[in-house]
Amino acid sequence: MIKGIHHISMKCGTAEELAKVREFYIELLGLKVIREWAEGMMIDTGNGLLEIFTNADGTHCLGAIRHMALLTDDVDEISAKVKAAGYEFFIEPNDKVIPSNPPYPIRMAFCYGPLGEQVEFFMER
Repeated sequence: MIKGIHHISMKCGTAEELAKVREFYIELLGLKVIREWAEGMMIDTGNGLLEIFTNADGTHCLGAIRHMALLTDDVDEISAKVKAAGYEFFIEPNDKVIPSNPPYPIRMAFCYGPLGEQVEFFMER
């Protein structure tokens, strides 16, 4: 029986990429490493894990999984912090109403992470 998403996996091919991942997810966003081993680590997002492998070349292509969304209580504050650290935003913070039943009001922004991954900062309004 499925209970939820356990982790999302990303690959780093170089020590420089791993350093960028640590800087972005741990230092900048304040997430915590909960497990480390010789070729990887798991970072706690609060309700799921990011698993970072360091044993193979990373792939920088956009596939079926479009992005990951990180839940926040302040899209504007985290976006300003990430932008000040030099990361590119391709969608600035904005309000949307997803036309569902019932309508779903949100605030969101998108940036590119240290491996080229698309990261959404998301909150319900």
